[in-house]
Amino acid sequence: MNGADTAWVLICAGLVLFMIPGLALFYGGMVPVRNVLTMMMQNIIPLGIITVTWVLVGYTLAFSNQGNSLVGEFDAFALIDVDTPQFHTVAAGVTIPALAFVAYQMMFAIITPALLTGATAGRLKFAGWTVFLAAWSILVYPQVARWLWHPKGWLTQLGAQDWAGGMVVHASAGAAAVAVLLVVGRRRGWPNLKTSPNNLPLMLVGGGILWFGWFGFNAGDGLQANDIAAQALMNTHVAGGAAMLTWLLVERLTSGHSTLVGAVSGGVAGLATITPCAGFVSTGGALLIGLIAGCVCCFAVGLKHVLRYDDALDVIAVHFIGGVLGSFLLGFFADSSVNATSDDGLFNGGGGLLLWHQVVAIVCVVLFSFILSWIIAAIISRTMGLREPGPEQDDLDQIQQGASAYALSGITSRPTTRGRGSDMTSTTGDGAQSPSSAPGYLISAVVNTDRIDGLRDALLLAGARSLELADSAVYSDRVRTENFRGDQRKMDFEDRLRAQVAVDREHEEAVVAVLKRFGAEPSSIYRLAITPY
Repeated sequence: MNGADTAWVLICAGLVLFMIPGLALFYGGMVPVRNVLTMMMQNIIPLGIITVTWVLVGYTLAFSNQGNSLVGEFDAFALIDVDTPQFHTVAAGVTIPALAFVAYQMMFAIITPALLTGATAGRLKFAGWTVFLAAWSILVYPQVARWLWHPKGWLTQLGAQDWAGGMVVHASAGAAAVAVLLVVGRRRGWPNLKTSPNNLPLMLVGGGILWFGWFGFNAGDGLQANDIAAQALMNTHVAGGAAMLTWLLVERLTSGHSTLVGAVSGGVAGLATITPCAGFVSTGGALLIGLIAGCVCCFAVGLKHVLRYDDALDVIAVHFIGGVLGSFLLGFFADSSVNATSDDGLFNGGGGLLLWHQVVAIVCVVLFSFILSWIIAAIISRTMGLREPGPEQDDLDQIQQGASAYALSGITSRPTTRGRGSDMTSTTGDGAQSPSSAPGYLISAVVNTDRIDGLRDALLLAGARSLELADSAVYSDRVRTENFRGDQRKMDFEDRLRAQVAVDREHEEAVVAVLKRFGAEPSSIYRLAITPY
């Protein structure tokens, strides 16, 4: 056993595991506010389901030393008797414990089907999704992994190459996304549906976690702590950065804006595209692959409007197109001087043989995953159901979770002792409330969202007896445009605060003056006479 290699593989397994909550944050930040918990749950539940299916049958179907070029046997069922695996990416004589390999590959199996949930966001029934996960992790993923990552796999023997999952992960998940979309259909109201992401900073955090975890995803796949691991890590980062820049450039030229969503999407597209190539190409090759990926995947976002499929978070454009593109480009950029186990691509004197092998592998993996995924989804849809009915799609968090992602208002305040409002009541000698302290009016107004603490203090000094602030969306005749991956949304509401102030007759004018000073239009100020209990 090589201790350094073992430590590196175990660390990389942890990095890939970290990508799963990262994916939940990434997708969760881009869905509407009432579907956040549902989306995150769809990404987290594979940790439970596929861990069990992988230990029981997934691993042995994919990597058993017994079996044929299509599927493994059950000699390693439930990991009861695990032989040392046959590593097709490791130099002879370098070994790691079998369970280190089992754990590392398990993380790939877990995250792969979770990728497709971004395409089907806002439509899946939770029970149907869990059954799909279990079936897919047994009937689809292990077979594809064996074909390309086991020395006996028929695509490996053909000569096809897939370093860390361009086909095994991204192409197979993307093809499954297309199949599930055909079964569950479009969201209610699409394509006129114009939902907005609920929390783009959350998306950025998730995207950053994915980028960080991708180093384990790509740099660990050689199962050695060596120069090829360093090359794969460098290629991963370079391709992600290059793709980010070209995506932003295309965005700027086509929509007039370079956006945060575009930056993160471009980075993820580059990471997905370099995945099949990371351990087989030079740094210069990775740079070119990243530049191509950002451009191609950005334009691919528009395919859903041309082909009329409802891919909510552009999984097909980013992961499916990215994985297929990277697997194809490997046929051009593969370099045996970087990795002696690799054939040379077209640009390095290898001719077109590797490119042909890549094309055959891409077509076979996509067709296999698409057909099996469609059958699984169709059976579930016709039995227990896979799609939530139309009205329920607007508030899946309450329907499926009975909870909301955001329970706190955006308004906060600090205790204060200043102003007339600090003494909320005055009493007579017998404990009764003095008539002079009883509020006479409830003043309601819409004010600007800045200087909340200043507004509070000014109102209390002006004589407010009680004060409530709440977020408010106010209709305006000023139309502004928001962009989400090139999809323009016209917005005619503006964020404001609704202030409701209880005040006595003596201080009413002073309170109204303060509200006007903080941006309240006269037409938004209302007065209601009140009688307190």
